[in-house]
Amino acid sequence: MSAVYSNKLYDVSGRLVDVAMGRAPADLVIQGGALVNVNTAEVLQGVDVAIVSGRIVIVGDASHTVGPSTEIIDAAGCFMAPGFLDGHIHVESSMVTVSGFARAVLPHGTTGIFMDPHEIANVLGLEGVRMMHEEGKTLPLRVFTTVPSCVPAAPGMEDAGAVIGPDEVREALSWDGVVGLGEMMNFPGVLANDSQILSLLREALAAGKVATGHYAMPENGNGLQAYTAAGISSCHESVRKEDALAKMRLGMYAMLREGSAWHDVRETIRAVTEHRIDSSLCLLVSDDTHPDTLLAKGHLNHVIKRAIEEGVNPVRAIQMATINVARYFNQAHELGSISPGKYADIVLLSSLAGVRVEQVLVAGKTVAQNGRLLADLPQVKYPVSAYHSIRMAKLLEEDDFTVKAPQQTGTVTLRAIRIEEAQVGTKQELVSVAVKDGKVSADTEIDLAKAAVFERHSGNGSYSLGFVRGFGFRHGAVASTVAHDSHNLLILGTNDADMAVAGNILAEHGGGMVAVADGEVLALVELPIAGLLSDRPVAEVARAVSELSFAWRRLGCQLVSPFMTMALLSLPVIPELRLTNRGLVDVTSFSLVSLFASQNSIESASFGNN
Repeated sequence: MSAVYSNKLYDVSGRLVDVAMGRAPADLVIQGGALVNVNTAEVLQGVDVAIVSGRIVIVGDASHTVGPSTEIIDAAGCFMAPGFLDGHIHVESSMVTVSGFARAVLPHGTTGIFMDPHEIANVLGLEGVRMMHEEGKTLPLRVFTTVPSCVPAAPGMEDAGAVIGPDEVREALSWDGVVGLGEMMNFPGVLANDSQILSLLREALAAGKVATGHYAMPENGNGLQAYTAAGISSCHESVRKEDALAKMRLGMYAMLREGSAWHDVRETIRAVTEHRIDSSLCLLVSDDTHPDTLLAKGHLNHVIKRAIEEGVNPVRAIQMATINVARYFNQAHELGSISPGKYADIVLLSSLAGVRVEQVLVAGKTVAQNGRLLADLPQVKYPVSAYHSIRMAKLLEEDDFTVKAPQQTGTVTLRAIRIEEAQVGTKQELVSVAVKDGKVSADTEIDLAKAAVFERHSGNGSYSLGFVRGFGFRHGAVASTVAHDSHNLLILGTNDADMAVAGNILAEHGGGMVAVADGEVLALVELPIAGLLSDRPVAEVARAVSELSFAWRRLGCQLVSPFMTMALLSLPVIPELRLTNRGLVDVTSFSLVSLFASQNSIESASFGNN
């Protein structure tokens, strides 16, 4: 972070003492606001906050710190809250760089994030993590990093562009601003005492850093106990109040998620509102937020507001996105509250319950006001290599999408992936379909689309085919190189010709998302950095995403936020059924299964050079 935003306390503590004692003037005094005191969960009226060298020095009556050159902000009628902190975020889901993300969220009161860049790690490895981490150091947004722990997410079940092991984790944990291990998605590996998984946890715990979690199963007693006992201290995968409550009762931090596609707060916050438990182990997080959501709803201000709308006391809700987060990541000595000695990262709100952000300060400098970014952010350039991550074995053809049935005629039973809107989980659904000339095709009459995942990192040519229900496509095809977590080329469609065109378009443009009908491109979102990110502003990317959303509707899909739902179809760590370049993965048993329910052999489910 730029030096203007990051004075070390030990370098300026003497000046802070002089100002507090009245021997020197403050740089800035915010006068007469209502303090949201997250230390004690109360609102105190008529409070001044004096700031010097980017840090808070007085919280109370600061009149004795006002000198001739002291800047004054009149906060009468406003609430003063600590800057909001997102405890679990994948910046890549915003489809812009860290700088682009900062431009979008600072005006909404987010002053710090704890990002897990495992999306770019799966494409570019540790070097990709370093790119984003170093970019964060140049910004007024405080960017902390957790080292991706599951690259690939499910070894043996998929092929990613890189592997991150204990050596890479050890190196990254030594970087300034790296605060822990990223979400441990391979919970079966933890429960099985997998030596590789335990070695990753050991590196984080031995370094005195937190190990963040991803326990995607409903609370089942011994499994969750073992997962927690291994040293994993948080989880953002709760979708029921019972799950969140069980985790907090074991001392685990429950990260309650409200992003673009996953709207979990309504259910999970009931653990607090109905059971009236201590909420100090609750964190409000966004996880994945698309550019259109950032523009239309905001960021953590929206998540906090959602918790308040569900019955949480506003001060408690703000605690969940400030002091609770700072404490979890061992940063409460610097962040998370408006207290003497802490960084002066402060949000002025005109409405507490409405979380209406009027002004945002980072280290005592106004960085945003009235929804506009005022701070100058540097232009960060990614290396040329980051723009060349799509390596396909060949151009795709219609024949690549042929699904051969185990018989020439009649009907067969398929294992199809059933998706549900705004839910991370999928279901395995057995579907009876007709066989024609020894082949099985998509069927719009029963909402059955074909799915394909092609390896796109090494050009080894491997791919698999499957079927999915729930998107409502009537014609055309869509494709994306945003396909968690290995981010191979994922294609859905109603016909093989459009599916081939869609895949080839993305290979030509270096990645992104596209919609195709009758061989023509309806909409294209170009994401040339690792096939995940754009170097364009959020508003520009949001317009492209909006056009893509309209194109999806033209194809028949009426889901509100279909892109993330699609992107998780290939994530083999969330139940029940997923598709990777190696085949169908039954996540409940963590095994590859046949596409045809009558066959047990995985070989019958694999296509291409698997």
